[in-house]
Amino acid sequence: MKTRLVLLLPAAFAAAAAQPMTCDLGEYKAAPGLRAEMSEGALRLTWLGARGQELRASFGIDNGVPMVRELAARKANGAWAALGRDLAPEFQVTSGVRRISEQQLSPLRKLGLMSPEFLEQEKWKVFWDAPLNVPGSARTNPGLPRQASEIRRAAASFHATGCKVKTDGARLEVSFDGLSMGIFSGRLQFTAYKGTNLLRQEAIAQTAEPSVAYKYSAGLKGFRTEGRRVIWRDVARGWQKCEFGGSPNADPVALRARNRLAIVEGASGSLAVFPAPHKFFFAREIELNLGYVWYRKDDAGSFSVGVRQADHEEMYRPFGFSDEVWQRRSRQARGFADGNFALYNAPPGTWQRMAVYYYLSPEAGPATQESALAFTHDDRYKALPGYQVGVGHFHTHFNEQVTDAGSIDFQPPWIPTFRALGINIAMMSDFHGDGHPEDPGALRFADQKVYFDACRRHSDRDFLIMPGEEPDAFLGGHYTMGFPKPVFWTHVRKEGQTFEENHPRYGKVYHVGSAADELEMLRKESGLVWQAHPRTKGSAGYPDAIRETEHFRSDRYLGGSFQSLPGDLSQSRLCEVRCLGLLDDMNNWTGPKYLVAEGDTYAKFPDDETYPHLLVNYIKVDRLPGFDQDWSPILKAMRAGDFFVTSGEVLIKQFTAAGGAVEAEIEWTFPLEFVEVVWGDGQKTDRKVIPATEYPPFGSHRFRIPLEMAGKKWVRFAAWDSAGNGAVSQPVHVKSAP
Repeated sequence: MKTRLVLLLPAAFAAAAAQPMTCDLGEYKAAPGLRAEMSEGALRLTWLGARGQELRASFGIDNGVPMVRELAARKANGAWAALGRDLAPEFQVTSGVRRISEQQLSPLRKLGLMSPEFLEQEKWKVFWDAPLNVPGSARTNPGLPRQASEIRRAAASFHATGCKVKTDGARLEVSFDGLSMGIFSGRLQFTAYKGTNLLRQEAIAQTAEPSVAYKYSAGLKGFRTEGRRVIWRDVARGWQKCEFGGSPNADPVALRARNRLAIVEGASGSLAVFPAPHKFFFAREIELNLGYVWYRKDDAGSFSVGVRQADHEEMYRPFGFSDEVWQRRSRQARGFADGNFALYNAPPGTWQRMAVYYYLSPEAGPATQESALAFTHDDRYKALPGYQVGVGHFHTHFNEQVTDAGSIDFQPPWIPTFRALGINIAMMSDFHGDGHPEDPGALRFADQKVYFDACRRHSDRDFLIMPGEEPDAFLGGHYTMGFPKPVFWTHVRKEGQTFEENHPRYGKVYHVGSAADELEMLRKESGLVWQAHPRTKGSAGYPDAIRETEHFRSDRYLGGSFQSLPGDLSQSRLCEVRCLGLLDDMNNWTGPKYLVAEGDTYAKFPDDETYPHLLVNYIKVDRLPGFDQDWSPILKAMRAGDFFVTSGEVLIKQFTAAGGAVEAEIEWTFPLEFVEVVWGDGQKTDRKVIPATEYPPFGSHRFRIPLEMAGKKWVRFAAWDSAGNGAVSQPVHVKSAP
């Protein structure tokens, strides 16, 4: 049977390739290890991959449909292994109507920011929206109930007549015009990268409609079932497989695969399929694995594979030894599932890039999996000497959990989840829907005592839990507070209570009744505060509304949080407008302000897909302090801007801005896209973007970018890769030359 397969497939390939195809090679430049050529009416790409391996992809057109005639791989000087032949690209898009949330509207009403033009802009920053949930969760968005007619589903159709080949640094792009997908239209593109076995397939499309939120699925159709199977690891890291012995599927089978990765495995090679590690994901309250890769048996002899997003959120596993806590967390889980699944934004005229990645390999599935996971360091934040990996803003209800369990020795599942990711510092934000934050003393301090004791008990030599919270008391919007030690304080100050008190059990405590009180407490305790989810959610309109206040201009006000919200696949940076735009604005307004990477999520379990939803901070601290030691080195480093934020795949090992140049030493995994220097003069922001597509994957480089410092107030550096991952330095305020 194997001999007959080898003899028949080349004949089938030749027959399929018989239809001639014209390709525009005007922007193609031949280069060693990266070649495009026409052969037998098809376009053939050949490129050098990892470890001396060589990859091949051939393309043709059948009745207007771009076809992948062949995907193949071989080891150095070895025989070619066919991974698939006569494969058709497949895309589906599901869209709904984007609405602003009532959570955003609440602070905006109080600030008087209700012009139609402003609200049109703000709706694209929404978190609490679930466009595919009909009729929707009452009081979550204006204009409910949703109608079923709002939801539209469309599969891609193709009307290609030829292709275009372009060399861009160390990559080749092959594009086919004539893609239509319901309200979207554009082109299909494949990209091969020298130095890696990656092949990216994407629909690059736009819509003219005004309020579109959408999700997509993408993949390849036409793999032969004979001699092939799909394998993946389940959420418990056990290997699973489908050998297509059952009947055909009517719909794609969503795989809750660990690391968002499925593999088509044959006798002489394999092909991994996966989405971009962070850009593919939009912000949610939880990180439950909803199944981001799929297969579908189409008939007795063929199957398809790809990536996908679900239509809806699912409920997380509620905790609770007592009925009271169980019911409360069950209601919360239901509320998350009903009200939050925002999808991607598609503002009119923006080119949305709906991508899927393939990793071509002449090796067996487990080896291919290892190679693919190298791009995310096996979903772990790589240790960097001289730095600690910290991230904050998590509502774990830690106090409630250990109190309900009856022991501070109860280990909640979020702790091993964080530790497995390589996180050293967890800056928590509890008392957000639990405890007694509005109590003036007795109940509040008792809650804090349990909270602090539990953080102490579960911290370790390489893992520090810093107790904190997300108040919305006096400083405007929601904000995150952190201190260099546990601090007892209340959000309210009753008549007759002093600002500061020596409590017989808890020692020094604070009663806060105004913004001035909060700022004074921060000064006395060397604490820091930053705006949680700025310009969206309960902080819509902030910190813009407080930019002239004493507390915002104080050195205790660090800046704002950085989270990949909203999701917009037309943008080449994570949180490009809301977060990075705010960073630049704040530094034009006043002195040094920074972005702090935060999660802003709730329940966590080791079988969740937490890594793709997180950005983290690499904080320049040599030694991690213990819980009962002074944490001020962490906060001092943050206040000095001695940290950078990253998705994990790009690291900034060093950054300086002086002497007429910006210098940055970085390392990366995915092929780089560009690096940039951004600066402001106190009024406006400008940037210099340096393409970096000539650099190979898994590289490092020291960039030196000449920059005249005269007239500049501040400068920052960022690096972004081809999958939308990146790292951002904090701004350095410079003294302009006279």
